[in-house]
Amino acid sequence: MAIPTYREHVQRMGELLSQLEVTNGDGEVLTTEEGFEMLYGLAVAARIPPRRLFLIGNGASASMASHFAADLCKNGGVNAGVLTDPALTTAFANDIGADQLFAEPLRRMAAAGDGLLVISSSGASANLIAALAVAGERQLSVATITAMSPENLLRRGGDLNFYIPAMTYGDAESCHAAVLHYWLDRVAKDGTSS
Repeated sequence: MAIPTYREHVQRMGELLSQLEVTNGDGEVLTTEEGFEMLYGLAVAARIPPRRLFLIGNGASASMASHFAADLCKNGGVNAGVLTDPALTTAFANDIGADQLFAEPLRRMAAAGDGLLVISSSGASANLIAALAVAGERQLSVATITAMSPENLLRRGGDLNFYIPAMTYGDAESCHAAVLHYWLDRVAKDGTSS
């Protein structure tokens, strides 16, 4: 298999991003603008204490969660954070189980009205799916951003679901970063007025 040229790579990214599909919790397709408006609202709601927006993911998606939580907080005035403190994650993974890595901290820290953004290339991680169950119990507003299988469990798990039909981790992560930056730029643009 030939390695694509840079121009071909950029063209593929553009094609994937243009195929972004947004659905609501009932599986109804929304326009991308409707979806971004709702995602914007999720962030803005977390500007008013005590509301918070938690961002979670595994691997590169965990790094994205941390990156965007920091920028939302610093540049957007959003009470945003992650659940990836090394002591916390290793304690929960060791004592309770890796599948509860995010679920248990959410159970203890999140309150009704908080938000949760789940970032996952595969949409199939057990610990993220477990976190969705807790989000439902705690009455959180949930948004997901996934790729790969169009039937992935996380794609149907949020009140708002963004899906990119990328089939590799590199493509999924690159597209997710572009989608998240688009959202962040909008939130940050009016972040200083809060």
